[in-house]
This record gives sequence, C-alpha cells and structure tokens, in this order.
Amino acid sequence: MLLSACSGVLIGSHPSGAAEETPDIHEIVARMDKLYRAETSYAEVEMDIVTPNWARTLRMRMWTQGMDRTFITITSPKKDAGIATLRKGTEMWNYFPKINKVMKVPPSMMMGSWMGSDFTNDDLVKESSYTEDYDPALGEPERDDVYEIVLTPGMETATVWGKIVFTVRKADLMPIRQDFYDEKGHRMREMVFREVRAFGGRTLPAVMEMTPLNKEGHRTVIRYIDARFDQRLEKGVFTRRNLQKRR
Repeated sequence: MLLSACSGVLIGSHPSGAAEETPDIHEIVARMDKLYRAETSYAEVEMDIVTPNWARTLRMRMWTQGMDRTFITITSPKKDAGIATLRKGTEMWNYFPKINKVMKVPPSMMMGSWMGSDFTNDDLVKESSYTEDYDPALGEPERDDVYEIVLTPGMETATVWGKIVFTVRKADLMPIRQDFYDEKGHRMREMVFREVRAFGGRTLPAVMEMTPLNKEGHRTVIRYIDARFDQRLEKGVFTRRNLQKRR
C-alpha cells in the first residue's frame, strides 16, 4: 500500500544559462513503489466501497515489511471482522473466520477484486513492482507543474494493464493521480490522491480514491487514519498462524 525519504533530480544545462531540472524517472518510480511502505509499517485504514446498489465501510489494520510482506486484518463491521490477508513473496492467502478456512489466492486472481472493492489483490498487497516489472518513460503532461511517468509492463510481467501513468507534482514529487490503460490504450480506471498529511514523520496523501471508468456509479476510497514507520513489529506477524489468530 511509503514515500521514500529521498528524491533525486539530475541537473542539466539550459540554453539561457539557467539550470533546468530534469527528473530522474527511476528515482520517481522507486518513490511510487514504496508509497505507504518502509522497512516496516503499520497503519489503520478505512475503506469506503460505493456501488449504485449498496455501500459499506471496512475498517482495517495493515502491516508491511519491505516490499514482499503484507498482512491485513479487517476489524469492522462485525460481520467481516477477522477476515485477514497475508502475502509473503509471490504467495498470498485469505482467511475467512465464519468458515474457519484459509484459502490460497492463485496468481491468476491477483488482478481480481479485494473484498468487492475497486482495488485488486495486487493493489492492496503489492505483489508486482513498478521498479522491477515496468519500463518507465517521461510523458507529455497537459500542465507545466507536474511530471507524467508512463510505465509499460515488461515482457514477463503478468498484468492486465497495457500501461500505467503517474502524474506527480514537480514541487515535491507527490503523486496526484494514477491512470490505468488496457492493452488497446483505453483508460479503464483512475486513482486520485488527496489530503496530503504528516504521518509518523512522513508526508503522504491520506486519501486514495479509485474509480473504474467502465462501471458507472462505482468507486472505492481508502483513507489512512494512522500510520507509523520503521518500528519493530511483533514476531509472527507475517505467518499463516497469524491469519487464524483470534483478535
């Protein structure tokens, strides 16, 4: 689901003699990859899922370690409390307390919906990496105060997206939107970042709103209530035993 403390730019010469900042797109992509992550992280999050026929709010607690370990547990509403998700490396499991069953999520389902939301399993647990699985290039934004980073999947990257486009503020390299395109170049969904706040010494958008453009009236909003970074986590967080732990 954190912003790197570092942001790099390459300084080139300008015809007039003034310095012109040229973005290091690999550094920007690395920042986006670590959005909401650190060596370790803990967060309390709300997820509002809205459809034309129903709406609901989930409250969750989330832990991460590096780029390859994620644990999520739902704390409310009561009927969903205890449902948990674990990812370790390329493997992912879900636990459903009502049936007391752990179910492994196959790779083919990583792009499927997480808990009926507009976020995919991969969005939530970050199985893929922008840095390792995509080739970056500078785009041509319509505004002068932003950078546009176009990510094209590598030959061996398993994804439904033909490209992903980040729009990032030049002033602080803070993301403001992310657009997802299919292989035919059609824009299929958009995510908007809002309400930049400080959490545990880091500054990041507290709200992410995902809208599928092929589903009228659908949207999912993730709102960070609290977040802490680079703190020691309890042993056993990222284990299958923890999935079934009573909380």
